[in-house]
This record gives sequence, C-alpha cells and structure tokens, in this order.
Amino acid sequence: MFFRLERFYLYLKKKYPDYDPQWRLWLKKKKDDREREEIMIGAILTQRVNWKNVERALENLKKEGIDCLKKIFNLKTRKLEKLISPAGFYKTKARYLFNFSKFFVKNYLSIKDLKKEPLYSLRDKFLKIKGIGPETADSILLYALDKPIFVVDEYTRRFVLKYRLFPSLKYSHLQEFFQKNLKKDFRLYQEFHALIVIAGKQKEF
Repeated sequence: MFFRLERFYLYLKKKYPDYDPQWRLWLKKKKDDREREEIMIGAILTQRVNWKNVERALENLKKEGIDCLKKIFNLKTRKLEKLISPAGFYKTKARYLFNFSKFFVKNYLSIKDLKKEPLYSLRDKFLKIKGIGPETADSILLYALDKPIFVVDEYTRRFVLKYRLFPSLKYSHLQEFFQKNLKKDFRLYQEFHALIVIAGKQKEF
C-alpha cells in the first residue's frame, strides 16, 4: 500500500503542478510567525464555509491591522464578529477564535515556543479548546506548525472511497492509514492533502 499511495501522490502532483492560489501560503516552505498565525486563523474561519469567504474575512482583519492572535484576544467581540462576518457563523467563529487566541496568549510567549511542544501533547491541548475539532487541530499542526500529522476531511474520504483504499472512513482510522503508508514527512503530508482537496474540487472524486 505504501507504493500505491506514493503513486497517487505523484499522479496528482503531475496533474496539478500549479497549486490553487489558496494554497500558496499554506504550502510555503519558509513561513514567518505572522504567516503561521494567519494559517491558524484561517483554519478556524474555514469551518463549514467556502474559502473565498474566508479570504474576505482575513482581508477585513488585515485592513484593521488585526494580524496576530494577541490582537484577536484583545479585540472586542462585536468588532471581531463584524470583521469576520463574510466567513459565516460569525458569532460562533468569533468565540472559537477568541478561545484559541486565549489559549495561545496565556500559555506561550511566541510561535516558536508553540512549535517546540511535542506533536501529540499539543494536539491533546488543542482538542480541549471549544471549537477546535480534529480536522481544525490537525490543519493547524500540519500547515502552521510543520508537524507530521495527516489531515482528514471530506475530500480525503471521497478519495479513499473512490479508489477503495481502506474500509473505514472514521477520522482516526484514515489518519493512521495514511501515516502508516507514507513516510513521516510534514511536507509530503501538506502537499498530498492539498492535492487531494484540489483534485476533489475538480470533481475527480
């Protein structure tokens, strides 16, 4: 199965050599702290909504100079709700953003400190934050913090179903399947997951 998954990865990489603009930041090889925080914010905002709407919300935040978790933590709730309203479910997402920002501000001095924490210790902490489920937690860990953990989403499930790769679609089972059958490399995980999403949006599965 290892070689089969590798072949799928190489096939998708050849078919989609130019990543959708949405992925440029998330797949950037060298990210500064502000970029990593933007990915964290985007991962929360993208829950149950089209990415174009998330971009509008992120642009609103940037115009107001709200470009990091500390500023979100210090922002009044109503203003945060207004700024992120294009992303939908703005009252709920404002609470989730505040919860995550509070966790970061109260426990870490910097993104570098956050990155130093072991993968599964940090994942457990993320999952205890209201509004942060497995997919959001793993997106932050993989794309913002370069941790080698595979993200499972609806496109991943469709991909597995189409090619009959694994009998279970449960999140933890699929995650384990990918991680056991691919070499442990966060860049490979980032690219493969992004390619699955890109292909899925092109109706490949």
